[in-house]
This record gives sequence, C-alpha cells and structure tokens, in this order.
Amino acid sequence: MTKLTLALSALYLALVGLALMFFPIQFGRDAVPTDAPPELLALLRLLGGPFLGIAMLNWLSRNAEPSTLRVVLLANIVGFGAVAANDIWGVASGEARDIAKLFLVIHLLFTSAFVAAAAR
Repeated sequence: MTKLTLALSALYLALVGLALMFFPIQFGRDAVPTDAPPELLALLRLLGGPFLGIAMLNWLSRNAEPSTLRVVLLANIVGFGAVAANDIWGVASGEARDIAKLFLVIHLLFTSAFVAAAAR
C-alpha cells in the first residue's frame, strides 16, 4: 500500500509539475488568462520545479528504510493536507474553478493514504 501510494503520488506530482512548466495556460484553464503576462507564466513554470523534485523524492522513497520513509510520509501528509485544505476553502467559498472539486477529491485521497501509511 505504501509503495503504491508513493508511486501514484510521484506520477501525479510529475504530471502536475510538467503541466505547470510546459503548459501553464492550459493547466490553469479558467484561472490563467490566455494573454497572461510573461511574468505570470514564468512564476507558474517556476512552481513546476518543486513538484518534479517531490515526485522524484516519492519515487525513490518507495524502498526506503522505515525511519527515512516516515519522514517522507509525514512531509506528504503536510503537503497534500495543506493543498486539500486550500481546495476545501476554495470550493466552499465558491472562489475555486469547477475542476477544483476533482482536485479536492484527489488531494483528500492522497492525504488519507499517506495518513494510513504513516499509521502502520
């Protein structure tokens, strides 16, 4: 279960990171204007880098020792939990895009899976 969670989250985070870096306007549909200023596009591309780094961390941690693995699991709980909380806020307030509901489910599932993995 833990290896699967780390592998799936690595794939998900890598896809988000690549989308931010190479397709920021399309990824930010309904949030990023089609005529977005270059500074905004540069910022979105910059944010893609950490996603790729965390994706690699999760992928390489699949076979880590329990003491190292615990740190990675806790970091993912914080990361996915914070993003899920932001999604909840956006959906509840009506400020988020419609697709945020889908991302909310994905982020809650990852948070729950990492909590379950850390509890073992």
